[in-house]
Amino acid sequence: MGADPVAGMTGGRPVGVAIVDDHPVVVDGVRAWLATEARLVVLATGDDPDAVLRAAPHADVVLLDLRLHGRMVLDKLAELSAAGRRVVVYSEHTDPDTMLAALDAGAVAFLAKHEGREHCVATVLAAASDRPYVPPALAGAMVGDPRPDRPMLSDKEREALLLWFQSMSKASVARRMRISEHTVKQYVDRARIKYTRAGRPAATKAALLARAIEDGLVRPEEIGIYRSQATHDRPTP
Repeated sequence: MGADPVAGMTGGRPVGVAIVDDHPVVVDGVRAWLATEARLVVLATGDDPDAVLRAAPHADVVLLDLRLHGRMVLDKLAELSAAGRRVVVYSEHTDPDTMLAALDAGAVAFLAKHEGREHCVATVLAAASDRPYVPPALAGAMVGDPRPDRPMLSDKEREALLLWFQSMSKASVARRMRISEHTVKQYVDRARIKYTRAGRPAATKAALLARAIEDGLVRPEEIGIYRSQATHDRPTP
């Protein structure tokens, strides 16, 4: 059996989660959902990101409501992401522009508040192991949106992106494609450059995944197909 990627990232301990939301009923509900998964433990909750993270400085994943006390907190999201936090945005604002803005600001995933326990748990576990997860709302918002500025990717670039979206490291992609890690990096970098030239930069892995889904270059169901295979790759620094 393949190694558990979550255990590989955390050294076998449970994934620590910090929940930031200004609605106590939401916090209680999410806490109950996460409690059903033995690999997750809620370390702190509250409506102030700074206070929550002071209480849980070593949280592996921050589940962040995008609107706190009546204000969108994209700036705080960007600050947390820049500081190296894995932030999963959890929001009722599910229009495509907001989703992509959150991903561009550094969120590792976007989860809609109407999505249930299964997707919440799966998204947090995926975030903890640096793997993407595409819940239905994100997939529905992105799929099939025709863009005149859609970049053209080669078959190898698309294959490298697809495998990278399912893997923790470029090294594991290189092993699967039987090419060097440097070549994998070139393929990913070329895709980023093409999106930048098209006026649609994607600085983060999550944003690049959203762009690729948006343009039909990657299908959400392909992410699921490869996830089970990806668990056989041990995490690589």
